Amino acid sequence: MSSTSMNSLTTQLDSIAPRFLLKKGDIEVINEPSIFYQTLLNKISTAKSRVYLSTLYIGTKQHELVQCIDKAMEKNEDLKVYLLTDALRGTREAPNPCSASLLAPLEEKYGRRIDIRMYHTPHLAGFSKMLTPKRINEGWGLQHMKLYGFDQEIILSGANLSEDYFTNRQDRYYLFKNKPLSDYYFKIHDAVSLLSYRIVHTNKLKQGFKLTWPTSNASCEPHLNFHRFVSDSSYLLTPILQQQALSSFEEFEHNPDYDTIVYPVSQFTPLFPANQDQSTEKPAILRVLSYGDSPKVKWWFTAGYFNMLPEYQNRLLNGKSKGTIITASPKANSFYKSPGVSYYLPQAYLLFAKQFLEQVKHLGKSALITVYEWQKGIVNTPNGWSYHAKGLWVTAPNENEPSITVIGSSNYTKRAYSCDLESNAIIITKDQELKNKMKNEIDHLMKDVNELTLSDFAPKKLESTESEPKYSVDEDRKISYGVHLAVKLLGGRL
Repeated sequence: MSSTSMNSLTTQLDSIAPRFLLKKGDIEVINEPSIFYQTLLNKISTAKSRVYLSTLYIGTKQHELVQCIDKAMEKNEDLKVYLLTDALRGTREAPNPCSASLLAPLEEKYGRRIDIRMYHTPHLAGFSKMLTPKRINEGWGLQHMKLYGFDQEIILSGANLSEDYFTNRQDRYYLFKNKPLSDYYFKIHDAVSLLSYRIVHTNKLKQGFKLTWPTSNASCEPHLNFHRFVSDSSYLLTPILQQQALSSFEEFEHNPDYDTIVYPVSQFTPLFPANQDQSTEKPAILRVLSYGDSPKVKWWFTAGYFNMLPEYQNRLLNGKSKGTIITASPKANSFYKSPGVSYYLPQAYLLFAKQFLEQVKHLGKSALITVYEWQKGIVNTPNGWSYHAKGLWVTAPNENEPSITVIGSSNYTKRAYSCDLESNAIIITKDQELKNKMKNEIDHLMKDVNELTLSDFAPKKLESTESEPKYSVDEDRKISYGVHLAVKLLGGRL
């Protein structure tokens, strides 16, 4: 990477987020869900002092994962475990089995050695919560971070902790072997935990658990005093998110020991007062996209749920660089042919992709920007996979392998920057080995794609014996009028 362009970008990022210097071999890129799962089990089993797992939810059938935590705590009395999920998602099925009921027995057995927390958005309470169906209430905001830490290491991913994410749901997974970085993300985990309910086992309720609000928390329960909760949250989070003690750029530039910089960036918009958002992810990614605006640079962008934040979309559409978008085919969307209103979600994301293609054409960028759909079999059928990968890769000028990537939980949607809690990392490297691993990761995803063009949405002539020709749009390219209307009304929550 050219020293000047990298220096300019890192100077800008230094003003936004903390920086960590890593050495060759400190980052491992995992490509397969089964390897991610085995790595997770192995790291939990061998952890000496600390395991912390932040995720949206833990699948109700993940008994092996819970047993792994149980055995690790049983054999090592020095091990403490910290779990953080979302309260709405983690208790949705109650009093039937849910994340909370699965984990509560660990609290009964180990008491204060395990801290099980569930974050509840401050933006859903009272009558709104009472009247909103459980399948829909997640639209008001979630704990969406995926931080999987073990002693001196951490895995950043977009994957949650349930069966499909361990078998046939394609995501991304980066293992960082760096104690200061693992300590930093634990600070993030701990801060959100101090704004969350604690799960305690109880025999008095059929569901087997209750949500409690510890007096040691950093604020009051969000529904009791919204403004105080948000004020306390912002006071707690701002110093963690923002700039830490910096090593100078020259230390990285001229020191052969360090070849990679990692900037942790997070988006905690719901926990800040309106117009006082101190989140770091959005401003940092906008800087990366500006850096990538050059005809000498290439970029790749992927999201399983394609509904890109307008500011990001505008930067990419109006840029001069060559780009590739990878999104989920409707048949790789986990909501494909699902019951209820979620049946229409694949159509909604397809509409976003179509509208993006229309803009590409309108701006005359069809030679520069290509959209691909990822599909591996048909989801929810034998050997069918779903797609959940999200991220951004950018090359240095005149290079083919990326030097920059963004890895983490964000889907880069409007809701990720308004409703949910997200945590990610921006990686900038001059290590050729890591660049090759990042390119291999892209190639791994590109193995299962087909190009999506506007002609795919056009009516096709049907074979017919009748003299009058008949035309029809392919079944998986049909977008109903109701979906068009719903996207106009609810697009910001998708």
